[in-house]
Amino acid sequence: MDFLKDPLKVAADWLLGIFAGWGMPELWANVLIGFLGIFILVALLMVLDIFLVWIERKVVSRFQSRIGPNRVGPFGLIQPFADIIKLLIKEDTTPEGADRVLYNLAPILSMMSVLILWAVVPLAPSILGVDLNIGVLYIIAAGAIGTLSIIMAGWSSNNKYSLIGAFREAAVMLSFEIPMLTVMLIPTIFTGSMGIGAITQAQDTWFVFLAPLAAVIFLIAAIAELGRSPFDMGEAESELISGYNIEYSGMKFGMFYAGELLHAFTFGGFWAILFFGGYRFFGLEQVSAFLAIAILFFKAFIGYWIIMWIKYTLLRIRIDHMLAFNWKFLTPVAFVLLMATAFMNALLADASNWLYIGGMFLSNVLVAWISLEVARSASRRERERVEGGKAVEAHQ
Repeated sequence: MDFLKDPLKVAADWLLGIFAGWGMPELWANVLIGFLGIFILVALLMVLDIFLVWIERKVVSRFQSRIGPNRVGPFGLIQPFADIIKLLIKEDTTPEGADRVLYNLAPILSMMSVLILWAVVPLAPSILGVDLNIGVLYIIAAGAIGTLSIIMAGWSSNNKYSLIGAFREAAVMLSFEIPMLTVMLIPTIFTGSMGIGAITQAQDTWFVFLAPLAAVIFLIAAIAELGRSPFDMGEAESELISGYNIEYSGMKFGMFYAGELLHAFTFGGFWAILFFGGYRFFGLEQVSAFLAIAILFFKAFIGYWIIMWIKYTLLRIRIDHMLAFNWKFLTPVAFVLLMATAFMNALLADASNWLYIGGMFLSNVLVAWISLEVARSASRRERERVEGGKAVEAHQ
């Protein structure tokens, strides 16, 4: 039973006994055990990433009435491995005039920026890499490495289309980080802590019932942060020939693609942790650590599926419309929602649980309704202005 509830401690004690029997100092044994833990986690994430390639292709084939992988292995399960082999044996090209160091470092940083996020993910009550008390801030800081890798890839490729794509992608990522960070502060208000583990433990009632609008804003900002449709202006094949990674081939391109897929699943996981209770589900997480991990991954897959659903359904938004939507609508709404949540949290601090939940939910509904009315009014005025201008031109 101890192994089911805390498998890491049981495994670590077993390995420590083995290393001690070899005469290894305890300090070096603990360092080696920590390294093995990190290696196993990264290896499992890479296997998951391969599986996500198959999932993504199967899902998009259903959305777009295509067949999808179905020949290489049962249900096409071995197709991702065939793709990996193809990427490994493809010619590794480097553009003339490229900065070789930054050019080769960019895809590594892109993948690393996703992997290091899992250091603060609470997989189960007893399985958490680092319980940082500033876990929310760590997520934003780690995501900045991904932005840096895109700028490095575009600039070092010595290609103007790559550079424009990198600048576009960086502009979108930096812009949508503002509302994302803002709504990520809302769970910290409910919890009184920025620790990811504390946020999970505090969700006796899922925060999505207290702040549904915050959950929606986080999802929209996460999709933009990923550079996925309808916010994939950084790729824009019709005008940027696939954007910042166009000069990459073989496994270097594969690392960008794999990083994007794993990043999407990771954001689905953080969406589940911040607003849907993480690994918690009616006390089942106390039965076994493996069951807690399964619950978290199931919730993360739901978020990942919604991200795929949006990507393969909506059309790409124009870059000026995209940024205007963020700075003129999404960011102000996020700030107003944060202030409203802080005010209601102070006002209902001594209220009963049901009154607190109801007050928070209604405040979100009110902010959403007012925001949509303001947006509708602004859209009507803009449409009248454009139509009036066209009428004047036609009269002239």
